[in-house]
Amino acid sequence: MTATTSSAPPAARAPAKDQVMAQAGSENFPVASYLLGRRQRGHLLAIYGFARLVDDIGDEVPGDRLALLDWLEGELDQLYADRCPEHPIMRSLAAAVAECALPRQPFERLIEANRRDQTITRYETFDELLDYCQLSAAPVGELVLHVFGAATPERIELSDRICAGLQITEHLQDVDEDYRRGRIYLPRQDIERFGCDEAELDAQPRSESWRALIAHETGRARSLLAAGAPLVHTLGLRPRLAVAGFLAGGRAALRDLERSGYERSAAEHHGSKRYFYGAWAKAVTGR
Repeated sequence: MTATTSSAPPAARAPAKDQVMAQAGSENFPVASYLLGRRQRGHLLAIYGFARLVDDIGDEVPGDRLALLDWLEGELDQLYADRCPEHPIMRSLAAAVAECALPRQPFERLIEANRRDQTITRYETFDELLDYCQLSAAPVGELVLHVFGAATPERIELSDRICAGLQITEHLQDVDEDYRRGRIYLPRQDIERFGCDEAELDAQPRSESWRALIAHETGRARSLLAAGAPLVHTLGLRPRLAVAGFLAGGRAALRDLERSGYERSAAEHHGSKRYFYGAWAKAVTGR
């Protein structure tokens, strides 16, 4: 957390709606999402906008980020008390909360994940990392299932696995960027097991030990996606196409990372569209 302070009110310090929503749309809307109805797409985009807003506060905003996250939790209070929040993204979320009966807890968990990011910069074990994913990624999948009217305990459990796989994939893509922020999301036990030195993250190309470690974690992410894949076939046609798109996007990113030799930064990852569409078709058909 930065030491800079600001006298500006929280709503003025929070990222602007246009900035947040542009990134939320580009990051979270694979082509499959465009096959959904307009209202469902709008509700999903409102959820992704909230998740992006929380992450931007936790990663980018100067000053007291914990105080701003507390303010955002207060915005949730306003929303769930049927009062008008300050931030436009929170006001946009109101229709989704009302029409889809979205529970409050997943939103709170997303805020808590970013609180952790202000104080916790390392994870000892893979299980600890999965626990973090329950805060940082699983809530989005759960909320998506509520939008689809499909949020049973069994489906949420499968969604949690997909979301953990997608979150770990993002961590693997962003190793260098996260390190520059002072964080490492690879388990310390694995770093030591593969004989890696954190200081080497500033070096290019990566050492053989770091590439071996990232290959190991890539396998774990792929296994999580496979474990959650049966979720696709429990859903109706349009939600099935959308969730298969998320699954295919994760698999394409892992393939791209593998083909790069576990070498490149997130900015250099460009998955093959042909591979994505093939993975999407396989997810939809269960092959």
